[in-house]
Amino acid sequence: MFTGIVEVTGTVTAVERRGDVLEVRIDAGGLLGPAPGGSIAVNGCCLTAVRSDPSGFSCELTEETLKRTAFGERLQPGVRVNLERPLRAEGRFDGHIVQGHVDGVGRVREWRLLGESAELTVEPPPELERYLVEKGSVAVDGVSLTVAGLRSRAFTVALIPYTLEVTSLRDARLGDPVNLEVDVIAKYVERLLAARGGL
Repeated sequence: MFTGIVEVTGTVTAVERRGDVLEVRIDAGGLLGPAPGGSIAVNGCCLTAVRSDPSGFSCELTEETLKRTAFGERLQPGVRVNLERPLRAEGRFDGHIVQGHVDGVGRVREWRLLGESAELTVEPPPELERYLVEKGSVAVDGVSLTVAGLRSRAFTVALIPYTLEVTSLRDARLGDPVNLEVDVIAKYVERLLAARGGL
């Protein structure tokens, strides 16, 4: 489990196709990466490190992962990615519950710099709209954010200067794909109500 509190941004240094698997090498930016077999959230997607050394780690991505995330379009050398290690059992819980299971890919509709802060507007897939509520939680590329506003087929989040400094969201451009994970509690509530005939 993760919290959406990005520890550091890493940089993709190599992408290699091996049959039906894409191996991605990431410079972890000084973060002590996971041991081989360990999990790490890369732009909000829980991946397994297959190789690790003091400078970074490598992950293998299947076609399923590439289809369901923004990685199919965005993974190339030089791209910065948000990194978060799993929450430790004795750790402090910040952010919100993030599983590292990307629910869908949204598109950046607007990015506005407002002095030191910014606003990011994202168009989510239609099937995720019902899980978004004003002042509710959403993870965008693995960053725990609060929905500041809703409009037709879009939601807006406010980015404080700290978020702009420590995450890759400051690199977002119009039309870019972003990984989205909606609030898991909303999905459980929907499932329970459906089972009881409430939906």
